[in-house]
Amino acid sequence: MSAQDLPARDSMEFDVVIVGAGPAGLSAAIRLKQLSPDISVAVVEKGSEVGAHILSGAVIDPVGFDQLLPDWRSEDTPIKTPVAADRFYMLGAAGALRLPNFLLPPLMGNHGNFIVSLGEVCRWLGRKAEAAGIEILPGFAASEVLFGANGEVVGIATGDMGIGKDGKPKASFTRGAELRAKYTLFAEGARGSLSKQLIARYRLDDGKE
Repeated sequence: MSAQDLPARDSMEFDVVIVGAGPAGLSAAIRLKQLSPDISVAVVEKGSEVGAHILSGAVIDPVGFDQLLPDWRSEDTPIKTPVAADRFYMLGAAGALRLPNFLLPPLMGNHGNFIVSLGEVCRWLGRKAEAAGIEILPGFAASEVLFGANGEVVGIATGDMGIGKDGKPKASFTRGAELRAKYTLFAEGARGSLSKQLIARYRLDDGKE
């Protein structure tokens, strides 16, 4: 079956579509609804659920949450474990040499920060986003950027499902969907496939490292 023979995609319209339900994508969605409660916001996430593709732990500065969700400290959240101490070492062939903390720049200090599971933080943010009226679409990988007549981004399309190893549709074939928006925000992470395409198309990295 050629591309011309495939059925047309279903299309949905939103004010804003965000690709990626990580901390950045979910925080942006929540902030947008805080600023404009009546706009429609959808977040597309390739994982089977929010947080499924974020397995790492992290040390986070909570200042962003203080501004985004000022009451979070009085709630039951996954942000529970404060950093108790910092230790920095210089590693070499002869072993490890601990560096005095007072010699390090303030940015490397973690006083007031928290140790978290980013997956749990994302699940918590996902619940906050849904409560704000944001539509989260897990299990749908954004596979294509949609462009308008003047080369502008007008949304994304999710991938087709039910494709066999031979590249042909199986009996379970389901066509992907188009999510069209006035604004599309790509929050896939530093190595997102669609972000790479956009960087190349618009030459966003020209003259930059």
